[in-house]
Amino acid sequence: MCTQMLSDMGAEVIKIENPDGGDDTRKGAGPRAGGETGESHFFMTYNRGKKSVALDFTKPDGQAIVHKLLEKADVMIENFRPGVLKKYGLDWASVRGKYPRLIYLSISAYGQTGPLSDRPGYDPVLQAESGMMSVNGEADGEGLRHAIAIVDTMTAIHSASAINAALYARTSTGKGQHIDLALYDTALVSLGNMGSYYLIGGDQPRRAGNGHFASAPNSSFETANGKIYMAVANQKLFVDTCKAMGHPEWATDPRFATIAARVANKPLLTSMMEEVLKTDTKENWTQKFRHLPAGPIRTMKEALDEPEVKRRGMLKTYKHTRVGDVPLIGSNYHFSDTPVDDTRPPPSLGEHTESVLKEIAGLGDNEIAALREKKVVG
Repeated sequence: MCTQMLSDMGAEVIKIENPDGGDDTRKGAGPRAGGETGESHFFMTYNRGKKSVALDFTKPDGQAIVHKLLEKADVMIENFRPGVLKKYGLDWASVRGKYPRLIYLSISAYGQTGPLSDRPGYDPVLQAESGMMSVNGEADGEGLRHAIAIVDTMTAIHSASAINAALYARTSTGKGQHIDLALYDTALVSLGNMGSYYLIGGDQPRRAGNGHFASAPNSSFETANGKIYMAVANQKLFVDTCKAMGHPEWATDPRFATIAARVANKPLLTSMMEEVLKTDTKENWTQKFRHLPAGPIRTMKEALDEPEVKRRGMLKTYKHTRVGDVPLIGSNYHFSDTPVDDTRPPPSLGEHTESVLKEIAGLGDNEIAALREKKVVG
């Protein structure tokens, strides 16, 4: 996701893949673009705009090609467990002296140093270990993981931010640097005010399901044909909500007049609100609450079929070289002067091997043919 974002912003991204099958996510379970022999939906989600080079860097000839690419590269990104790339002379310590302007980003589960650095890690495990799961779920149930890979997603965003900051720093220092990003650290940062709730108050934040343990009305509510979500987080919004529902008197009712009172009387307030909300549809209530933070709880189909999604340009159809047209969600960045380019499809495995080896690594046809013969490239 990090390198896809950078590609959208204008970076030339070269993705080094194992010639034997490529990125593991190409073989992921679930829907596949182009049918059973096509590309997995997972791979297609995070790889648009990249150039795929099928290269076995575990072989000396493959390492030599990586070094040729590093001679011209601004950034190298890797997400192996610490120590793996040292075996191939491609770790930060090995390359920093050869390429002093190189920005080298390492993404790992627990960071490059310390007693946990050798551990592997996947998103839900980090959600569990960081305390994130402990605040997610129903009040009387167990802690739940977020269905979206939220730690991976946040790490990708932080990675792109860190790289851009390092590139900017290089304009004045002339030097590259190493960036160490750990999923574990990202998960802890993502706790936000929940983490501070414990650090400052000493208590475990309580799970509240779709509600909020310290705010009301802030939850899902039944209407005549489904649920809407309302996040009424301050006094003015509550006053405006009461007016929109035809009950301005609720705002001055001692049981609901303050946030603390509303939290204390949440079941009663919810019951009274739902009695009114059930008299109309979620669509109509959404229009009545247009000036308020409230909206329908949608299925994936309802969400992605919403006309506003198309109006915002968020849906794209990509023409993949091997499997044809593929619908995907595009970039969310909208720059006024330097628009992103999220129009290029994800690559087939090794689609750009030859062009990259010729144009960037400077290899000739005979050299590339010899490397193919030795199965160094594909």
